[in-house]
Amino acid sequence: MPSDQARQPTTNAVIDPEAESLTRPGAYKPGSAAWLGSMVALGIVAVGVVTGPRLLTPSATQVAAVAPPVVTVSAPLQQDVNKRVEFLGQLAAVNQVELRAQVGGTLTQIGFKDGDIVHKGDLLFEIDPTPYQIKLSEAAAQLESARARLDLANREAVRASTLAKTGAGSIQTADQRVAEQRAAQAAVAEAEARVRDARFDLDHTRITVPFTGRIGSHLVSAGNLVAGSRAATSPTTLLATIVSIDPIYLNFDMSEADYMAFLRERQQQTGPLADKVEVSLADEKSFSREGTLDFVDNALDRSSGTIHARATLPNRDLLLTPGGFARVRLEVAPPAPALLVPDSSVLPDQAEHIVLTVGPNDVVTPKHVLLGDLRDGLRVIRAGLDPSDRVIIDGIPTVRPGSHVSPEAGSISLAASQSRR
Repeated sequence: MPSDQARQPTTNAVIDPEAESLTRPGAYKPGSAAWLGSMVALGIVAVGVVTGPRLLTPSATQVAAVAPPVVTVSAPLQQDVNKRVEFLGQLAAVNQVELRAQVGGTLTQIGFKDGDIVHKGDLLFEIDPTPYQIKLSEAAAQLESARARLDLANREAVRASTLAKTGAGSIQTADQRVAEQRAAQAAVAEAEARVRDARFDLDHTRITVPFTGRIGSHLVSAGNLVAGSRAATSPTTLLATIVSIDPIYLNFDMSEADYMAFLRERQQQTGPLADKVEVSLADEKSFSREGTLDFVDNALDRSSGTIHARATLPNRDLLLTPGGFARVRLEVAPPAPALLVPDSSVLPDQAEHIVLTVGPNDVVTPKHVLLGDLRDGLRVIRAGLDPSDRVIIDGIPTVRPGSHVSPEAGSISLAASQSRR
């Protein structure tokens, strides 16, 4: 028979002596209470971790509603504006002359400082006049000789005519004396022409200012031999250049579309042509200068599709310099009602432009617009807006199309500091 130990069931459990002692009644072992307290504490912490987030999450009633962004709105400014176009032009002198000698010789004097404003008739250059004074003296002497021969021929012609009438002289002799008289008269005329020619050369040894203007630098120094020619049939020496300064031209080119709009508006006018232009220099922000459109070319340039035009401007302050650039503004239509909004309210939308407006339900609504130019700091809207629209003029970065906003009333006014823009 098997033993009692063999009949006892076997187990794989491992019994912790310390745990077993805790299960027995009255059993106590040092440190067991501390261990039990630690387990209770860990249980409390675990419960806190599980329930903590649920206690910190606010309920739906505690979430405050987000207020819509505040924007400033205003109706577009209504004002009569004239249609105008702007171009980039280049300044040019009305008169520009290259100073060249008409006679040759040694340059003896320069009568100006480079860059001076010179006046008509002032002496600029002087060429040695001695050879031309000699030539004039010779011509004058020949003239005196011719006049003496003419005087003798006159007396002989009178004498021969008298003798022929009395029969003491022949008619042939009288005719010869008349022919000699005419030859002497021709010789006098030739001598007078030589005198004028010599005086012309002598006078042109002094080169004077042809018109009031600004002269450039001298290109030949005193003591140099210069070449001259009256008809420029031979090479001549360039001495300096001079340009007029008041008034001055402003040349610019108009596109075919702008030119056609300009022509159609001119045809509708019954009074004087609209020839007023406004000009702004490169360092000016306002169009403070005025001029007159006085020339439009007679044909379009086939290569560029533009037509050349020119305005004349006063230059009393001498700030306009030939060769410089300036903006020119040309009016092509009389004043007509238009809407204006701040330029900052116009946003690009690919190839188009939009203006953000606020509808009756305070929803942001974009509108595509057709732009004009800037007027007194405001952008002209040619089409796309109604006078009753509420345009957002402040707070644009905080909104987007379709969103709700809280509008506040504002106003659009002209920029006083830009009244000439």
